[in-house]
Amino acid sequence: MRKLKIILLLLVILGLVGAYVGWYKFFRDEGIPESITNNPDMRFKYGSIGAEHEVGLPYWIWYVIPRVFPDKFPGPGGYTSLGIQWEEGQEIPIGFTKRVIGFARIGNTCASCHVASWRARPSDKPTFVIAGPNHTLNLEAFFRLLVDVAKDPRFNSDVLMGEIRLVADLSWIDKLIYRYLLIPITKKRLLEREAQFAWIYRKDFPEWGRGRDDAMNLTKYFMIEEPMDNSFGPTDMPSIWNLKKYKPEKGHFMNLAGDSHDARSVIMDSALGLVGARPKSKTEFLGHIDWFEDYLGKYPPPKYPFPIDQSKAAAGKTVFEQTCASCHTSERTGTRVPIAEVGTDRERLDTWSKEAAIKANKVVRGFGLERKGLVEEPLIGYVASFLDGIWLRAPYLHHGAVPTLRDLLEPVEKRPKVFFRGYSVYNPIKVGFVTTKQEADTIGLTDDREREQLREDIERLGTRFDVSQRASSNQGHTFGTNLADKDKDALVEYLKTL
Repeated sequence: MRKLKIILLLLVILGLVGAYVGWYKFFRDEGIPESITNNPDMRFKYGSIGAEHEVGLPYWIWYVIPRVFPDKFPGPGGYTSLGIQWEEGQEIPIGFTKRVIGFARIGNTCASCHVASWRARPSDKPTFVIAGPNHTLNLEAFFRLLVDVAKDPRFNSDVLMGEIRLVADLSWIDKLIYRYLLIPITKKRLLEREAQFAWIYRKDFPEWGRGRDDAMNLTKYFMIEEPMDNSFGPTDMPSIWNLKKYKPEKGHFMNLAGDSHDARSVIMDSALGLVGARPKSKTEFLGHIDWFEDYLGKYPPPKYPFPIDQSKAAAGKTVFEQTCASCHTSERTGTRVPIAEVGTDRERLDTWSKEAAIKANKVVRGFGLERKGLVEEPLIGYVASFLDGIWLRAPYLHHGAVPTLRDLLEPVEKRPKVFFRGYSVYNPIKVGFVTTKQEADTIGLTDDREREQLREDIERLGTRFDVSQRASSNQGHTFGTNLADKDKDALVEYLKTL
């Protein structure tokens, strides 16, 4: 009997030790360091929104993917070759978060798509602007990368552990966990995404290109699990500063097509997209939403960083009031303009429907979350946008089919037909980013090496945009195209001041 008691005691002890080790290695949550959470800007760029529980990648797998699969990236630089932005001195890129939940995991945050960058010349370090659109990010290529590496025979425990051993001194138990659990499970989960991402592999759909996101199709195929249809409507990443300007009580709508009632709904739905499932903790999730709503509600738009001709801008203000104000500084601002009136590409409207909105709202309510939600009615056009920080929101139109503000004031037939998106050197003359090699001689670069560097980089770092492709038309928004050149130049100068 005494031996039996000893055996039972040992089994209990072993069970408790095993339970503790299991909790410690898979479930303990160390949270995010205070150096990040106590700094609002750092929290936006690197703080968690809770996505690591469900879709976080094990840190060391994420770390060695560029080392094992360099051929899967568009060029040198690993993740940065996808336009993912990385600040000097930081362990992880902007828009990524590292959180230990049993083991270190990497997740994405809103900052992946909503931190802008610009440079005055090729040799400059980028200036990062919180809440601006990340026009360098090739999101579609990033999605494909995660599926493509999982499909590769090299994604196995022997190869990945061989590379991890070169950069990390893991304990024996962590080596076992990575080899026999984390690597096989990660591979399985990434492969499961292939069916959800089927439409981004369609040969009859053009590439999104840098700075664009087919957001409503992501919602359709991920949140409400609709079968793939023939819709295709990538749009530019939007700016999300100064969100308090959107007032639902005044009839304002959010998203480019006005498919959401208010800022809180947009923030919540975007965060749910990153979480990828029902939030692990509703309390934690809603706490993040409250914080984002407050932070982005009052975050200021960026000031134009280059000199402004104030006398020309004053003349441009008069032109603006006569030509643009009726839509962009009026009761109409923030409301939807019918597609027949604005005349721009309608493909984004056709990616969404009343029925999809009803289903999406039902799914969110099923999570126990309350919000005003998506608009349960057909989409009729695009929102007349507020113009705060318009200088940094290039390219223009809802889908970025016109490279600069000055180009937008030209008749459709004179607007660029082919250009390169995603290069961060700025063109202060035309107000937008550099999109062609020819601009090396027109934006004021005085160093021959700088000009040559720009010519080399523009096509290497950018993605080609052709307005003849589907969902890429540069038609419409012809307001101001009949102005005299002098008035167009003055108007552009004024827009810099907003």
